[in-house]
Formats: sequence, C-alpha cells, structure tokens
Amino acid sequence: MKIGELAKATGCQTVTIRFYERKGLLGKAERSDSNYRIYAAKDLERLSFIRNCRSLGLTLQEVERLVEIHDNPSVDCSDVNAFLDKHLVEVENQMKALQALRDQLKELRSQCTVPGASSGCGVLSVLANETASQAKLEDEHSSESA
Repeated sequence: MKIGELAKATGCQTVTIRFYERKGLLGKAERSDSNYRIYAAKDLERLSFIRNCRSLGLTLQEVERLVEIHDNPSVDCSDVNAFLDKHLVEVENQMKALQALRDQLKELRSQCTVPGASSGCGVLSVLANETASQAKLEDEHSSESA
C-alpha cells in the first residue's frame, strides 16, 4: 500500500508517517519503480502500535523503548510496567492540577453573578488584583535573590 493508504488506514497524517520513518520507529519503506513508498501489513501493524502508544500520551522516547521491547520478545517486560506506572503518576498529577484549575475558574466565575458594566465586574477586579499581587511577589523574590 502507498503512504496515503497507510495514512487513511491508521488515521495518521503522511507527514507523521515520514517523521516516524526518519526517527527509526517505522522501518524504511520499500520503493516502487516510480519511487513511491510501498508499505506492507507489518508497517500497518507497527504504525498502529505507535499510534496506540501516542494516544496514551507516551513520549517518543518511551515509544522508542516500547518498540524495542516489542521487537525483542525474549526481553523482560518490566520496563513496560515501569513506563506505565510512571505515566500513571504523571496523569494523576495532571488531573489534580486540572481539578485545581477548575476550582479556581468556578471561584472566579462566582465573582460576577449579575453582568453589568465592565468597570464593576468582579471577575476583572479579581484578575487585576491577582496580577498585581503576583507582580509584587515576583518583585520581592527578585529583590531577595539579588
């Protein structure tokens, strides 16, 4: 199959397929007489594997290691579990940060229950004060460091 067909089959852009080829995650494609890239079923499987890893938010470096482990069936798979454990902690931290952000936004939104002139907007007032407070803290920190 040509690169466009592979892209369509995997939902991956052709530029991404070429990128994975350059990075060595996907083997160099065979070339037709007219110099088109020609991919086999194994390439489809590999690209699907890479895409599944990326959809989990794994880094390219982690994907490279997982590809290496996948290609060597006799290798111990403890690294796979370690990657997933590490990534799970990162996701949980991101979720906590997003929940804190959501709480801040809800609190901020509660500052303006009756919209009116922007001069009396509680949201804008809080944002202005937060910005001023943050700038003051940064100035104080800079002074202490000097």
